[in-house]
Amino acid sequence: MGRIETKTEPMVINFGPHHPSMHGCFRIVVTLDGEDVVDCEPVIGYLHRGMEKIAENRTNIMYVPYVSRWDYYGGMFNEAVTVNAVEKLANISIPKRASYIRVIMLELARIVNHLLWLGPFLGDFGAQTPIFYTLRDREMILDLFEATTGYRMVNNNYFRIGGVAADLPFGWVDKCEDFCNYFAPKIDEYEKLITNNPIFRRRVEGVGVLSREEAINWGISGPMLRASGVKWDLRKVDHYECYDDFNWELQWHTAGDCFARYLVRIGEMRESVKIIQQALKGLPGGAYENLEAQRMVAGAKSEWNAFDYQFIAKKVAPTFKIPQGENYVRVESGRGELGIYIIGDDHVFPWRWKIRPADFNNLQVLPQLIRGQKVADIFVILGSIDVVMGSVDR
Repeated sequence: MGRIETKTEPMVINFGPHHPSMHGCFRIVVTLDGEDVVDCEPVIGYLHRGMEKIAENRTNIMYVPYVSRWDYYGGMFNEAVTVNAVEKLANISIPKRASYIRVIMLELARIVNHLLWLGPFLGDFGAQTPIFYTLRDREMILDLFEATTGYRMVNNNYFRIGGVAADLPFGWVDKCEDFCNYFAPKIDEYEKLITNNPIFRRRVEGVGVLSREEAINWGISGPMLRASGVKWDLRKVDHYECYDDFNWELQWHTAGDCFARYLVRIGEMRESVKIIQQALKGLPGGAYENLEAQRMVAGAKSEWNAFDYQFIAKKVAPTFKIPQGENYVRVESGRGELGIYIIGDDHVFPWRWKIRPADFNNLQVLPQLIRGQKVADIFVILGSIDVVMGSVDR
């Protein structure tokens, strides 16, 4: 008896912008043949708030509180590139202590970023439990942020031209060391729970493969680029802040699939803990309480009051003018290359402020990755890209 042939018409389905797996206000118009994805059209812009034009009508001090709304998973990266853009253009040097504090904050933000990626990523294909563990560990970092900046998730308003807004408070270094000692074994627990889970492996291995050449041609950056076999990390390439003072390894894999992206991010959390521990140990002047004790014992004109032991080079006046010139400054955020193109014209406001977010560029490749895949793989691939729509839309 012959088989009955079934013919299906292509079906156009709308996902988002309020679907829980879209990772924000993001919409995909998908053309399906049965369960196979034939075509895909991403629709963005639902969270556009004119962040670049706001920057061009604010001084740097006024603008820093806004920037946490780009990438609200890792607000410290936004603040870092915002002040770095002006520092590089105006050739402002920052004290060594301030640079170490910045690195500590940036690496804590990277861990927050990857934790807040890991839980929802697993939730996208049914593993709901790990999100509670990732939020538990993230809360401890937010406690550290709150102790230093007064705020937890976003709007830390901590980075300043020339350094940071305030020194680390009494007892903060010990609390941060305690967190590092606590969190390093927890990464092993995540690996034990997730990495060799057979269901997880079948959902992510060989799915959403991006080759090395394609990753370079599309301008991909961050863990997505490194998962495709490209050893490129701006902390190693641009030598910004004081990353050269620390011993850490660049995380990369060659498979280019969703599993490789997971492994890169897990590895980066381990390396971030190593960097934080080294920065705490080598912090110029040590913890705040030790530095103040040294200053009191040695007197007002001692070496402990020298430039490199300050948390800020000089308080920035509201009338500070951005010098004439143009520059492109970038940092390695949790998602990749976060850059600012700035033009100054000897005015308190920048003449041009262009943001280059990592996930906006990384999202471009989504249609190519999901064509020919199953419907269920759409959200796995989208989750592995790690997008925050506040950053994409700005």
